[in-house]
Amino acid sequence: MTQLTFNVIKVLGTSAVASIVAMVWAPLLINFLYKHQLWKKTARTKAISGEDAVVFNSLHKERETKVPRMGGLLIFITVVAVALLLYGVSLLFPNSQIAQFNFLSRSQTWLPLFTLVAASLFGLLDDFLVVSDLGKYIGGGMSFKKRLIVIALIGLAGGLWFFYKLEWDVISIPLLGHFSIGIWYIPLFVAVMVACWAGGIIDGIDGLSGGTFASIFGAFAIIAFSQGKVDLATFCTVITGTLFAFLWFNIPPARFYMTEVGSLGLVATLSVVAFLTDSVVVLPIIAGLLVLEVGSVIIQLLSKKFRKKKIFLSTPIHHHFEAIGWPAYKVTMRFWIIGIVLAIIGVVVKLVG
Repeated sequence: MTQLTFNVIKVLGTSAVASIVAMVWAPLLINFLYKHQLWKKTARTKAISGEDAVVFNSLHKERETKVPRMGGLLIFITVVAVALLLYGVSLLFPNSQIAQFNFLSRSQTWLPLFTLVAASLFGLLDDFLVVSDLGKYIGGGMSFKKRLIVIALIGLAGGLWFFYKLEWDVISIPLLGHFSIGIWYIPLFVAVMVACWAGGIIDGIDGLSGGTFASIFGAFAIIAFSQGKVDLATFCTVITGTLFAFLWFNIPPARFYMTEVGSLGLVATLSVVAFLTDSVVVLPIIAGLLVLEVGSVIIQLLSKKFRKKKIFLSTPIHHHFEAIGWPAYKVTMRFWIIGIVLAIIGVVVKLVG
């Protein structure tokens, strides 16, 4: 067996293992979430601009208070468990071929795995505040300001690590070359982290966020593999495989929602992976749906402020399509298609560049 063949088996096989593991224990998580009624006790009544969320409530009010949150635990716990399991096997049987399936390596996956754990735990805390009705924010949980500060701090820690520990300060622009930006690498890292966090608002329709993040991490797996970063590629496909299992239970009608414990962990990890693969410039293409979602909210808020009227019936934009009559499943599937095409385009641009 050639090394290339084994690497392909490692990347795809480990993904399949993660998917199976997630499928096996997902019913236990679902039973736990329903047993303890871990869902919102009161539906959201206000939009982010402070006005009554009339359109949103007409679409989601009933489901919002009857479906558990914290479904993202399936992703977070499975990825960590598979990583630690394979690492443990590599320690017990260091000379076996199965030991080579370990993908924990200091140079490639320690940082994104740490980021996944840290951001997911913060998201779990926020979800707990939501289901406990302890948060005072519009949608429940921590205030926007507190979330922003924590995400910015995670981004700052990552930026400092990359710049001072790894001594990275170069950004690659396809077809143009490599550019050293010096100390500006740190604020760029923070900005990308915050931008990715904002994209977490795509978690709003059954199945939408799971399919979107699967295509994004699948794209970065290809980029990492092309750069010879097999461990990082495996890490990305493990997340993708787990997302496929998550989708099995999240497609309409969803048995649980991803919410903050899932989306925060994924978007924070995504920004780290983008820097590790030097793909920050193509990130807005690969994650184009996240850009579209955030952009629709920004445009809506600016229009309300300066034009005193809305452009979209509801935002993020997936709610607009629901409001004009598209069934939720149609919005989800069409967004999946757009996301896959954008991911392919982003990979091509990166590889050509």
